Amino acid sequence: MPEMHYRLRWPDDEETECYSPSLVIRDFFETGVDYALEDFLRRLREATAIAAERVRVKYGFPCSRALAQLRVIESHALRFKDQPQARIVMLSFTFDA
Repeated sequence: MPEMHYRLRWPDDEETECYSPSLVIRDFFETGVDYALEDFLRRLREATAIAAERVRVKYGFPCSRALAQLRVIESHALRFKDQPQARIVMLSFTFDA
């Protein structure tokens, strides 16, 4: 199963490298586009659920690393929950073989 990493820029200009066990993230985000915080989290939750399920179907268990990555991002996003204009930029995708 192809893995990928993606890079985010947070509202405070911090950048984070993230992981997905599936390329499905590309179906939910475009590079260079900024997303409102809640929209970003909604999309990411859906994409992560699909990715984890693909791993479950193939290997018999969901991808705990993808689910852990989601929890880290959600925790990080809490810092901006009181900023209605907060936006997250999808900077890039890197594909692993």
